[in-house]
Amino acid sequence: MTSLDTAPAHGRRARILGSVVEKSPTLVRRELPGLSVGIVGLGYVGLPTALSLLEAGRSVVGLDVDPGRLVAIRRGEVDLLPQDQDRLARHVGRSGLSLTTRADLLGAVDAVVVCVPTPVDENLVPDLTALRGACAAVVAQARPGQTIVITSTTYVGCTRELIVDPLAERGLRPGVDVHVAFSPERIDPGVAAHLPERTPRVIGGLTPACTERAAAALAGTCPGFHRVSSPEAAELTKLLENSFRAVNIALANEWAGVAGHLGLSVTEVVEAAATKPYGFMPFYPGPGAGGHCIPCDPHYLLWQLRAQRVTAPLLEAAMTGLAGRPRQVVSRVREVLADAGLPVAGARIHVVGVAYKPGVADTRESPALEIMAELQAAGAHLSFSDDLVDSVRLPGGTLRSLGPTGVAADLVLVHTRHPGADLRWLRDHPTVLDATYRLTEVPHRQVV
Repeated sequence: MTSLDTAPAHGRRARILGSVVEKSPTLVRRELPGLSVGIVGLGYVGLPTALSLLEAGRSVVGLDVDPGRLVAIRRGEVDLLPQDQDRLARHVGRSGLSLTTRADLLGAVDAVVVCVPTPVDENLVPDLTALRGACAAVVAQARPGQTIVITSTTYVGCTRELIVDPLAERGLRPGVDVHVAFSPERIDPGVAAHLPERTPRVIGGLTPACTERAAAALAGTCPGFHRVSSPEAAELTKLLENSFRAVNIALANEWAGVAGHLGLSVTEVVEAAATKPYGFMPFYPGPGAGGHCIPCDPHYLLWQLRAQRVTAPLLEAAMTGLAGRPRQVVSRVREVLADAGLPVAGARIHVVGVAYKPGVADTRESPALEIMAELQAAGAHLSFSDDLVDSVRLPGGTLRSLGPTGVAADLVLVHTRHPGADLRWLRDHPTVLDATYRLTEVPHRQVV
């Protein structure tokens, strides 16, 4: 194995979207042909990261606490883009990739990248269980010469608290013996146009040397790096990215109500505004925000600010609006059924798409689950169809996906439309509620 004893030479710079981003030179890969990297957490971030590093000629030790996840990876039974499925097939079973549950193997690698989930609990408080456990394991196995990078979204100061300070307690001087940095993930699951290899990375090390070592370790996972002054600056950058999205999605949902009240199409208005080449970015309304980022990440900042008695009123209002959006969908279901002379109790409601976004088989924080649970509690008889999701667990039991053929429903709620999905069959259903606002091939559909 080759340690990162010398920072690589860096050359040209490229200007991307108005910011200076340094290209990852091919020279880095040539200088470090034997670099080994440990990936802690093989979920939607860790596994694609591991595949990118393997393609760059690195050897990878993939660590996950769930043996079932490792079995699924070996079998190729994981939710990946087609190109990543091909990569996985090329590398599984070969000497460059080791899959393990043993944290002690991290002591043998040159660099460690932490990619574990950082969710929130039912009270919207950050759940740091996985991150604390991962960082403790990494620190326990750390040795002089290693580079440690956290990519998991977290609060400002977390890298220092969970990695830097514990390393110092072990007698390892961060920035001298072990190099530490934060470089937030920018993976957009299910969207081929946003591949990590095409997306610059922000990177902030404890020292300039830490930044360069981390950049060398991550070379091949992105087209280049935007360096910031510290791990804290990189941590806050990630929180800004997803807070920006949260605020704009909440505004789009609010604008849908405004447009509807005025008898206008919000989609038409957004698309018209999007023709302006500056000062506007299109966001579209929907049934709510789901997944691992937008419903969770801003709460890491709000939680930290509350502890310091600081407020962020705009962000707080946006997160409150997003949290209430599924209930607005349920209220609209009630209205549409009432217009048809039906109560919710006893009504047959079919939901099209339960994944949190198009193109993924992921239901984490999906608004569909909250919507369906509320409708079920009100006495509705539920069914759903989703090309990527086989089943969902609700308080009333597990539901399994049905095909569109023969769906008998008093109301069809379109929650998620996967790419390529043919929903023309909905023309035969008299009552369709479109929470995507994009179901234009069903002229009689109503919107939330």
